[in-house]
Amino acid sequence: MERRMSVVQVIPLGGVGEIGKNCTAVREGEDIVLIDCGLSFPDEDMMGVDIVIPDFTYLVENADKVRGVFLTHAHEDHVGGLPYLLKQIRVPVYCTEFTQALIRQKLEERLTRDRIDIRVFKPGDIIQAGKLSVEPVRVTHSIPENCSMAIRTSHGIVLFTGDFKFDFTPVDGKLANITRFGELGVEGVVALFSDSTNVDRPGWGPSESTVTEGLRAVFNSAPGRVLLTTFASNIHRLQQAYDVAAETGRKVAVIGRRMEQNVDICERLGYLKVPKETRIRLDEVQNYQDDKLVIFTTGSQGEPMSALVQMSKGTYGRMQIKRGDTLVY
Repeated sequence: MERRMSVVQVIPLGGVGEIGKNCTAVREGEDIVLIDCGLSFPDEDMMGVDIVIPDFTYLVENADKVRGVFLTHAHEDHVGGLPYLLKQIRVPVYCTEFTQALIRQKLEERLTRDRIDIRVFKPGDIIQAGKLSVEPVRVTHSIPENCSMAIRTSHGIVLFTGDFKFDFTPVDGKLANITRFGELGVEGVVALFSDSTNVDRPGWGPSESTVTEGLRAVFNSAPGRVLLTTFASNIHRLQQAYDVAAETGRKVAVIGRRMEQNVDICERLGYLKVPKETRIRLDEVQNYQDDKLVIFTTGSQGEPMSALVQMSKGTYGRMQIKRGDTLVY
């Protein structure tokens, strides 16, 4: 009797045809691996909704087959849904050391420790997940330790790029492993699932390092305080801002619980190098002239409870926006 070949299924649970909520299951036979588990923010007409997460019904119904969640990087649109998934199923989470550092505290705030199983990999490792295997490949993005995922199936490689750009002057100096992509192509890629953000725009995406010049121009010309808002996990951007602040003689204070936590974690682990005497506490801001200050704050996506949104409404008790401030986002 002729043996029937197994079927590889790719099941998007979010992030297709939309920005955010990235989450895709790959299944062959009795084995499922999940690539990312993100969230998105609500549309204007979604009153009373703070965040949107993928529909995990398929994963819950097949929980005994899910071999692992593999995270490409630590941005919220790729990891923010994890606490909600792990409340429903027990599954190991695979990620880099940097991603682990950012997600662990968040998970421990929402879950009991017995539901948290984080396993750290390095690019180039081969992780066995049932009969499937997953190989992370280093790529460049606006956050450290970003990876694509090459999933080996019985039919060949299914490749997920994750978020990426070919940045030849990255902030941390770590280039994408383009050679490895060529080798995977020779081995045999049967399906490519690629980041397509802005793919319809001609030309090249600028290097993250070019942001430094823009920050320098703003920091030098702003007549008062500079309020810089970005993802709390955008460590490359924060590093650039710290460096330019030190260069232009400005002190930096951090506002927003998640931003403060991430800065503390990344500084402690060496992912964020803060120039000596540049960072100050928020209660020290009053000791400096406005044109000598930079404020890092959360709220780049207009999150209703973020520090920036509350400041704009005058409801944030620790600081208010005032005339002369310059907002960078």
